[in-house]
Amino acid sequence: MGAIMLQGTGSDVGKSVLVAGLCRALTRRGYRVRPFKPQNMSNNAAVTPDGGEIGRAQALQAIACGVAPHIDMNPVLLKPQADRTSQLIVHGQVRGTLGSGNFRVARGQLLDTVIDSYDRLRAQCDIVVVEGAGSPAEINLRAGDIANMGFARAANVPVILVGDIDRGGVIAAVVGTRTVIDPQDAAMIRGFLINKFRGDPALFADGYRQIEQLSGWRGFGVVPWLDAVARLPSEDAVVLQRRAPSADAPLVIACPVLPRISNFDDLDPLKLEPAVDLRMIGPGQPIPGDAALVVLPGSKATIADMRAMREQGWDIDIHAHHRRGGAVLGLCGGYQMLGRTICDPEGIEGPPGAIDGLGLLDIDTVLTGAKTLEQVRGHALAADFTGYEMHMGRTDGPDCARPFASIGARIGARPDGAISRDGRVMGSYVHGLLASTPLREALLRQIGGLSTGADYDRTVEDALDEIAALLESHCDVDAMIALATGA
Repeated sequence: MGAIMLQGTGSDVGKSVLVAGLCRALTRRGYRVRPFKPQNMSNNAAVTPDGGEIGRAQALQAIACGVAPHIDMNPVLLKPQADRTSQLIVHGQVRGTLGSGNFRVARGQLLDTVIDSYDRLRAQCDIVVVEGAGSPAEINLRAGDIANMGFARAANVPVILVGDIDRGGVIAAVVGTRTVIDPQDAAMIRGFLINKFRGDPALFADGYRQIEQLSGWRGFGVVPWLDAVARLPSEDAVVLQRRAPSADAPLVIACPVLPRISNFDDLDPLKLEPAVDLRMIGPGQPIPGDAALVVLPGSKATIADMRAMREQGWDIDIHAHHRRGGAVLGLCGGYQMLGRTICDPEGIEGPPGAIDGLGLLDIDTVLTGAKTLEQVRGHALAADFTGYEMHMGRTDGPDCARPFASIGARIGARPDGAISRDGRVMGSYVHGLLASTPLREALLRQIGGLSTGADYDRTVEDALDEIAALLESHCDVDAMIALATGA
């Protein structure tokens, strides 16, 4: 039937959440809906059932549609490895590495790939809800663009521009976008949405009308501040500020935020636990001495992040934490950092090289071979779990004889990860472990805490329903449908 695209006046204006909410709202109305993002740049990724990887936001949007995620929902994914290089993922598989010098040329050559994926999705559903990237106002990036107006014009998809009022200057941001972009690009924009409004929307009525008058675009609504976003998987940014401690959160769990941190949504289920004080430790901050557990999350550049850990002095903090009897859990890249050495003889993450790890596990890792991308089920800490693997490398050593988990059926299962002799250092290649309630309960018991047994998946579904209901009450969803379908 049709499609609609949400682009933004800038990054972090809330496009991903609004697309997810709109997908859920349209699905609840009975439409068959699919999400689509032509090009994403993020180190937070998800594995699809067919063994590919896409942006985490598109996996959430697929949940909002009530369908399984698919590689066509995000055909081009860029995963930053260093300041000027990114791993290029096309249709879920590693295609190579892009540097700043060849980025524009390479992405322009991917437009046909993007359109092919879009056409396949459109054939499966009634409405495709498309998410842009960054902003069309970044006119210095317009040549070869496949993420915003380059796609919209090639696929003839109407656009709604999203502005973030919480950061200030939203009138200038929306009207200024109209001023700086090409007139043919501006013709693709049919209206705007104001997002993240706090307080009474009536207070912005004059500003809303002024945007309509100055831009010539109609408004589709003012979206309030969405508290439910805090219950959704983390997407493109990590909030470094910890939650305020209280007597009801006696169990401190700390996570150092390394420069190339990835898949940090692994920690989100811990936010459901009232007894947990989850602290994201930013640069210049020590790992708290009262932590019961330190979690080392995934990394897109394990050797570089291991070097950054030493520069911050976090390696000293973690060793002191372990000597005091504290527990440590490493996930994927974090698991590799717990070992004796990490070697990259083929230069997968950058120049070939090696580095010493923390030495808390008697293991060694070699970054080589094909990338493992697989959804898995398994058993760990006497509990069942589901999750996914997304890594390159092989890890071996004496502590692997004490695996953290068994993957697959009980008969014929394969081992995963390692546990130290004292049982207080654990590592696994599996992401998403903590979303499984039984395993989260078992882990908290092991470090002296109690779980509420909350269902994380149900929490996400309820949050999507809440956002969809707010969009229905504050936006002209009927007009959006008419725009998408040409009615």
